[in-house]
Amino acid sequence: METFHFKKKYGQNFLTDTNLVKKIVDAACIEKNSLVIEVGPGRAILTKQLSKVSGSVLSYEIDLELQQYLKEGLQDYNNVDVIFDDFLKRDIEKDIQKYNKDFIYFVSNVPYYITTPILIKLLDSKIDFTKIVIMVQEEVGERFSAKPGNKSYGSITVLLNYYYHIKREFKVNRKMFTPEPKVDSEIVSLTKRKNRIPLKNKRLFFQLIRDSFQYKRKNIRNNLKQYNLEKIEQVLVRYGFDLTDRSEKLPVEVFIEICNHLD
Repeated sequence: METFHFKKKYGQNFLTDTNLVKKIVDAACIEKNSLVIEVGPGRAILTKQLSKVSGSVLSYEIDLELQQYLKEGLQDYNNVDVIFDDFLKRDIEKDIQKYNKDFIYFVSNVPYYITTPILIKLLDSKIDFTKIVIMVQEEVGERFSAKPGNKSYGSITVLLNYYYHIKREFKVNRKMFTPEPKVDSEIVSLTKRKNRIPLKNKRLFFQLIRDSFQYKRKNIRNNLKQYNLEKIEQVLVRYGFDLTDRSEKLPVEVFIEICNHLD
């Protein structure tokens, strides 16, 4: 691997610290009879540790140059499968059909530039993830866990917090990667919420949230003018808001009620 040519287009930054990898796996609290999905195994340092504590590991690697390396490096790990393809283009529900597991986890050091698309793909799927543990830039971890009124609060905050309890586990120094990235990172865990307020229309909810935050400086009236503003206002007033407020002030439960009221 010393001669491996790292590709900036794939956002490749490989973990080098074994103790850190064990700490990441510990944060996931993986049940034995489980399937773990990973994106971007790289040197497979995390993959190998995941295989020791789970029933099966399914990794996705877009870089075909790693094919031989991973085949050789993982030949003794019988419960690991690697699909060499773009994760964002895969039908992951179809990919996991052959696995008969009680729990499904997502644990990964994903390329930073596709963190949000990956999480949206997970949310958009019908897969019931027990827990997601992911490496992100510190500012992204702040965005995921931001509270209403915070400038970091946005559409991804609302979507994630509807489905999961967010916890910023621990910070990761940039020196624990090769090549060394320009920013420090952190591990964030997302644990499934068991008592969510039911959504009448998941598609509408996703679209409503995207539209609510499409222009950060505009108020709710302007961002959601294509919706029934009268119905939206009825919900807002009950919570002490109005159409002149910005979406970043609204708690998750208000968006849920708006969505259910519109459907």
